[in-house]
Amino acid sequence: MSDQESATITPPSSQSDQDSAMEAPSKEEAATNNNKPSQLSFSIWPPAQRTRDAVVNRLIETLSTPSVLSNRYGTLPQDEASAAARLIEEEAFATAAGSAAAEDDGIQILQVYSKEISKRMLDAVKSKNASASAASDAASQPETVDPPSDDQKVKIESN
Repeated sequence: MSDQESATITPPSSQSDQDSAMEAPSKEEAATNNNKPSQLSFSIWPPAQRTRDAVVNRLIETLSTPSVLSNRYGTLPQDEASAAARLIEEEAFATAAGSAAAEDDGIQILQVYSKEISKRMLDAVKSKNASASAASDAASQPETVDPPSDDQKVKIESN
């Protein structure tokens, strides 16, 4: 009976092949694998065109629809908001790209880009608000007539 028991306990040859395939790689193979560059790379700067388009769309929405910003400065018409948004994004991108250094990891450049967009958006709505305020102030002021000069007074009295 012991011969049968040993025969049934012995693993099949295919199992031993699987065991050898599952062994850990040798030290040489592990060193080679560690030296291979990773195929996965992630770059935060420059943003993809799709991302830049999304930024422009969000700017248009912010400038042309009621928001916290519009409560203070007013909204822009859709066509003005679209033109302003494209200009804001292009200028911010150019400024950020100009500040890029070779050793930057992209995060600092992205922060410059974001700050430039915010600054330029505020400048745009403030200037629009200031020009609208100046126009409404001028329209609400009654038309004033300059008082006659002394020469004009003399002529009026002599007639």
